[in-house]
Amino acid sequence: MSGATHLTAPGARLHDRAAELAAVARLSAPAGTGAGGILFVTGGPGEGRSALLARAADGFPGAAHRIAAPGHRMPWSGARALFAALAPGAPDARRALRTARGEDGVAAAVSGLLGDLPVLVCLDDLHLWDAHSRAALAAAWRRGRAPGRRGPRWLVSAARHHRLPEVPEAETVRLGRLGPEGARALLGDLCGPPPAPPVARRLVEEAAGHPGVLVAAVRRLAPAQLAGAAPLPEPPVDGAVLTEVYGGFLEHLPADSRRLLAVVALAGRAGEEGAVTAARRLPGVAVDAVLDGARAAGAPVEPLDGLVADGLLRRADGLLRFEDPFLGRAVLASAPVSRHRGAGRTGAPRPARTASALARGERHRADRLGPPAAVRALTPVVRGRSHLVRGLAALADGPVMDAHEALLRAAELLRDRAPAEASDARFLAMEAAWAGGDVGACLAALGCGGEAGGTERDFLDGLGAALAVRLGEARPALARVVARDGAEDDPRLLLRAGSAALVLGDTAAAARIHARALARARAEHRTALLPRALEHLAYAELRDGRYSRAARTAREGLAAAELTGQRNAAAHQHAVLALAASVAGDGPAVAEHAGLALGTARPHGLAQAATLAEWALARDELGRGLAAQAAARLAPLVRAGPRGGHFALRMLVVPCFVEAAVASGRAAEAGAAAGEYAVWAAQGVDGPAPALLARCRALLAQGPAGGEGEGAAYWFGEAVRRHDGCGNDFERARTLLAYGTWLRRRRRPGAARGPLRDALVTFERAAADGWADRARSELRATGGAGGGTADRTAWGLLTPQQQRIARLAAQGATNREIADRLTLSPRTVDHHLRGVFARLGIRSRVELPGMARPDPPAPAQEGGTEAKGLVSSRARRSAGSS
Repeated sequence: MSGATHLTAPGARLHDRAAELAAVARLSAPAGTGAGGILFVTGGPGEGRSALLARAADGFPGAAHRIAAPGHRMPWSGARALFAALAPGAPDARRALRTARGEDGVAAAVSGLLGDLPVLVCLDDLHLWDAHSRAALAAAWRRGRAPGRRGPRWLVSAARHHRLPEVPEAETVRLGRLGPEGARALLGDLCGPPPAPPVARRLVEEAAGHPGVLVAAVRRLAPAQLAGAAPLPEPPVDGAVLTEVYGGFLEHLPADSRRLLAVVALAGRAGEEGAVTAARRLPGVAVDAVLDGARAAGAPVEPLDGLVADGLLRRADGLLRFEDPFLGRAVLASAPVSRHRGAGRTGAPRPARTASALARGERHRADRLGPPAAVRALTPVVRGRSHLVRGLAALADGPVMDAHEALLRAAELLRDRAPAEASDARFLAMEAAWAGGDVGACLAALGCGGEAGGTERDFLDGLGAALAVRLGEARPALARVVARDGAEDDPRLLLRAGSAALVLGDTAAAARIHARALARARAEHRTALLPRALEHLAYAELRDGRYSRAARTAREGLAAAELTGQRNAAAHQHAVLALAASVAGDGPAVAEHAGLALGTARPHGLAQAATLAEWALARDELGRGLAAQAAARLAPLVRAGPRGGHFALRMLVVPCFVEAAVASGRAAEAGAAAGEYAVWAAQGVDGPAPALLARCRALLAQGPAGGEGEGAAYWFGEAVRRHDGCGNDFERARTLLAYGTWLRRRRRPGAARGPLRDALVTFERAAADGWADRARSELRATGGAGGGTADRTAWGLLTPQQQRIARLAAQGATNREIADRLTLSPRTVDHHLRGVFARLGIRSRVELPGMARPDPPAPAQEGGTEAKGLVSSRARRSAGSS
């Protein structure tokens, strides 16, 4: 070979990209996807996303625009770049953005700018666009899905770890590595005369099918090296090559994420300084060891869950490793020299060597290298952050009172040196104590606020006064916190405002504020914060009586908690799902979710989640007529003290206990509980409480045998009247059912039919099938029609949960797939299917397609059929790795 071997322009051809090019062809076809047609392309650094966009733009029959990510990420910088590229002669982007109002306004401006033009817009590196512009683009894409229209097509690329917006019918293709033939073909394109066969084999092997790595490795070689006349560098794919490919990607990661990745990479080094082939992964590192090593090195560990959820790190069997081996080596190559020295065997500063030993799991070496005195010599900020990390870990998946102690210590150490972090630690310590049901520990966390001022001072003072039952003092301070929620953008501060609204009993405001906190956490990609935000929102919706919405939020929260390893949050979401299932009368789902909640709540001291789960079980028992069993389960929950129920839930459980206790002959206990409930209801911190108190008094007046006096009639009338002004239709329907049942038993069937019909209609709207069956039975006993709005066909006799399962089975889904879709166990799905077969009179799922009806239209408001379940974390992981 002559010395004329040279590099040609890369990207002339795309190899091993048949499926991706076919998707681009479908998008570009004249009769393609139509208006708003979108193709998302994801891939890692150097895998060819930009090359595919260039090919699509060159081959599009009409006008095509390629728009790169803006060089800065100020709000609306991406939108300005989009306007400038699409309409350079029109009014400039700044004027368009000034007239637009928020994300919806910019979305409308984008739609108006493009109209029905048959153009292709190629957006590169969506993950580098600012959050405002991404949200506006997603809104524009959804707006453009009008059927029958033709208009702009969008080809959008993003890094593999970026979560793409949900757009109906949008297609996603994932770029992967090249096969051996594709890699050899690319190598041939890169070189003029082909390289020597041994050189080609070595380069293809070292690049392991990564097109960007192969291009960068070839680019650094001289013609003599490609021809085999001079030796190749060792290794051919070294740190310089990987830094060229991955350096830009790493620079755009948050600094804390880069530091944590460096700790994992340094800990996973095998110790050799020689070549590391692409086929050899950095060894797995124990998760606990990484946490200890990061603390010793002063690196934050909060980004760990996000890095795992985004697919940059893989966590399995207690070990962490890089999903992409090249990324791990690139992190090592780009780490500061001092860190490499600190991880070596000699000449390293003691704290750095201690951190590296801890991260590799060599605790015995860490003890020798770093005695306890070295830990005591650390600055208060480093020690405070170490306690903060330990507390966060326990709050996510450990005993919550351990988390409380660690977070309280962190707040004390950081109070004067890092006040923002100290404030977070205080609030989290209070949350841990709240989850554990310890009022004293909550007050201890609130009392260490020091010189806090403004909103934080109001929150600390107001919540402290509320916990000390000084509501007159608490209300003004907490009301100021809620009133200032509109000025807050930080999701953590919004969570505090939502908590203040809940304490005040303003459940609608709490749900609204927590929904804002969730939206901000999503926009900022706060992966580790999402389970907490969803947990708060689900509980607020539950308190507001929006059970189906709470169930939908809880399913999403459960998936997020499982994805990030936050078992405590998952336990709370299981408890919410159990309560929602108790409204629907789905006994198997109640038992399953309550059991899963209690399995974590009991060992971790989650008194709040445990109380919710036990309450759900008791409501299900009461709905099935097992009053004595329900009363026995609820009695401990309404008692005060350390062995009683959760302090914030105890009074909420009382109406259910009174109903069960009266029905099972425990009237004295019911009366005592109702007396305490009356004092609490007078404080005005729960909207439905006056109506529920009147119902309790009506039940006590009638006694277990139905009663003969008119005291019950008066209190039932008062309960119905008070329900009309406080919302929560489900509780109103339960009052009507109790009233109608009492009237029927007093031989007044004509008067009973009205309340029973109203109760039946409400139960059916809320998909509360068990309660609807009770109302229907009582209505039939009065001699009235027992159907309400129910469908009397065989399919209509199925519960909504059975109908959902039957539809999925009719579409060919397996029990496991149905379980993942609806967040159930396969055993529960099998139980429901057996009930479906019995009611429909069929023998197997083969007969279901002829019986199943299409999904009903989504309800316009709360109530009606429950929203679709989210895909489980297992399904997400498998989809993300395909």
